[in-house]
Amino acid sequence: MNNLKASIIKIAKAALNTFKAFPAANACALGFTLITMIRIQLDWPEQEAYNFLFNCLHLGFSVGVFFSLAAIAYTKSRWNDPKKFWTANLLGVLSALMAFLGLYYLGADKTQTAAQFLYVSDIAASRVAVTILVSLIGLIVFAAIPKARSDFARAFFMVEKAFFIALIYGGVMMAGASSVAGAVEVLLYSSMSEKVYMYIGAIVLFLAYTVFVGYFPDFKSQEADERWETTQKQPKFIEVLFLNIMVPLMAALTVVLLAWAVKTMLTGDWPSFIQLSSIAIGYSVSGIWLHIMITHHETSLAKWYKRLYPVAALIVLAFEAWALLVQLSKYGLKTTEYYFVLVWVVTVLAVILLFAIKDRAHMLIAAMVCVSAIISVLPVVGYQILPIQMQIHRLEGLLETNGLLQNGTLVPAKTELPVQLRYAITDSVLFLAYERNTELPMWFDKKLGEIKEFKDKLGFDQLREATGTDVYLANNTMATYLQLPSEPISIKGYDWMVNIQQMERIDNQTSVSIKGGNGTYQIAWTANEPSVPELRIKRDGKTLLTQSLQAYLDKLMDKYPPSMEGPKTATISDMTFTIETPEVSVLLVFNNVNVDLDISRDKLNYWVNLNAVYFKEK
Repeated sequence: MNNLKASIIKIAKAALNTFKAFPAANACALGFTLITMIRIQLDWPEQEAYNFLFNCLHLGFSVGVFFSLAAIAYTKSRWNDPKKFWTANLLGVLSALMAFLGLYYLGADKTQTAAQFLYVSDIAASRVAVTILVSLIGLIVFAAIPKARSDFARAFFMVEKAFFIALIYGGVMMAGASSVAGAVEVLLYSSMSEKVYMYIGAIVLFLAYTVFVGYFPDFKSQEADERWETTQKQPKFIEVLFLNIMVPLMAALTVVLLAWAVKTMLTGDWPSFIQLSSIAIGYSVSGIWLHIMITHHETSLAKWYKRLYPVAALIVLAFEAWALLVQLSKYGLKTTEYYFVLVWVVTVLAVILLFAIKDRAHMLIAAMVCVSAIISVLPVVGYQILPIQMQIHRLEGLLETNGLLQNGTLVPAKTELPVQLRYAITDSVLFLAYERNTELPMWFDKKLGEIKEFKDKLGFDQLREATGTDVYLANNTMATYLQLPSEPISIKGYDWMVNIQQMERIDNQTSVSIKGGNGTYQIAWTANEPSVPELRIKRDGKTLLTQSLQAYLDKLMDKYPPSMEGPKTATISDMTFTIETPEVSVLLVFNNVNVDLDISRDKLNYWVNLNAVYFKEK
C-alpha cells in the first residue's frame, strides 16, 4: 500500500511540475481533455448540433499545446527571462484562440453549407496539421540549443524517447484502470455505463501527455541540468537495434531496390505509380531518419552506412524521377503527384546535404521539411489549388484539340476516339468531379463524373486503365460491368415489393416471408459470390421454383462482351429479370451486375447486386 501511495504521489508531482514548466501547453491539453469528456457525456444525437464547435475547440487546443511547447523551449533556451517566459505562454494561449476562431469562422466545409450541420474543411484541418508539425520540429530545433549540451540528432532522439516512454506508461495505466473498472462492472455494478472506459481513456491520455513533457530536462539556457545526458543518451539495446539490426536491413533493402530498378528498366514492367513512389519515398525517408539516429556512432558499420546510404538513395530517387516524368506525361499533376514532387525534392536535397556536410545538414533538412509542409497548404500553390488548376488546363487542352469543347460548351464526339485519349479524358474528369471545395469552369458540371452524364456530354463511355485495384480492371481480367439507369421502372400488376437490404440474411442466403391469399411464401436469394446466384420460392414449405440466373447472365454477356472498359449504364430491360410460373410472377431489379473473366485461368466470377424483388401470386 505504501508503494502504491508513493507511486501515485510521484506521478502527481510530475504532473504538477509540468504545469510549472509548460503552463500554457498543459492548460491547452487540459482543455482538450475537458472537451473530450463533454463529448463523451453527450450522446450522439444531442452532440451532433455542437460537433463543429467541438472539432474547432479540439483542433484549436491541439495547436495551443504544440505551439506553446515550441515557444517555451525557444524562450528558455535563449534568455531564461521570466517576462519572456510568460510572453511565450501568452503567445501559446493566443495561438489556440486564433486557431479556434479561424476554424470556427473561416474553416467550415463550404460543400456542406446546405446541410443541417457544419464540418471542418479538409484544407483547414490540413493547415492545423502543418502548424502542429512545424511546432513539433521547432521544439526539436530549440531543444538542440545550446550546442555545448545538445544537437539536432540528440534532441530528436530525446523527443522520440519521451514519446515512447509516455506511450508505455499510458498503455499500462489504461490497462490497469480498465481492469479495475471491468472488475467493478462484473462484481459490483453490472449496469455501469461503457462511458466509464471512455472517461478513463481521456484521463489516461492527459496523464500520458504529462509524462511526455515531464521527461524533458530544463531548457533554461543559463543552468546546467544533469538530466540532459540521461534523456539524450541512447540505451544499449537501442544502439544494438540501430547498428546491428536496422543498418544491415537497410543495406539489404538497398540491394533489393537497386536490383528491382535495373530489372524494371530492362523489362519495362513498371508497377503502379502509387506503389513505386511509396516504396521509394519510404526507403528514402526511413534511411534519412536512421542516418540522423546514428550520427554519433563511430563504429565501422555506422561510418560505412553514413557514407554509402546517400549515394544509394540518390540512385533510387533518380529512378523514381523517371517514373514521375512518365506519370506526369500520361495523367498530369494530381494530388498524389503533387505531394510526391514535394517529398522528392526535399529528400534529394537532404541526401545531398548529408553526403556533403553530414550532421550540419540536420537543421537545414528540418527547415526544408517545414517550408515544404507550409507550401502544401498555401492558397495559390497548395495541394487544394495547384493540381486542380493544372488538371483543368490539361483537360481543356485535350477537349479543345479534339473538338469536344467549343465556345465554352461540351460537344459529344462524333467519331471513335483513340483509346489513350479516352483514358486521359476519363482520368482527368473523374479527378476534378470528385474534388470538394473546387471552383470549376462553367462548362464542367459536377455530375460529369457520373457514367450516364459523362457519355451524354462527351459521346463515349468512361474508360480507365487497368491498375490492379479496380475489380473490373484487375490484372489479367476483362469484365462486363453494368449499372442500373436512373429511369422509372413499371411495376404495374405486382402485389408486394421486397427491399433486399431489409431481408433477413443467414450465411450467404437472404430470405423473407410473405403471407398471401393462397398461403405463406418464402422468398430466398442465394448469392455465393463469385458463383451464379439463385432464387428459390416456397409456399407453405412446398418449392414452387428454383431459378438460377445463369441464362440471364449469359444473355447479358452476349450483349455486353467482357472488355477492359469501365462500368456501363445498361437499359432497364437489361437490369431486370422476369420469372413466370403458374403460381407466381416475380420481377428482379438489379443495381449492378459484374461478370469478371479471369484470362489466366479462363474462369468467370459473378457479383450481382439485387436491388428489389417484386412479387405477385396468381
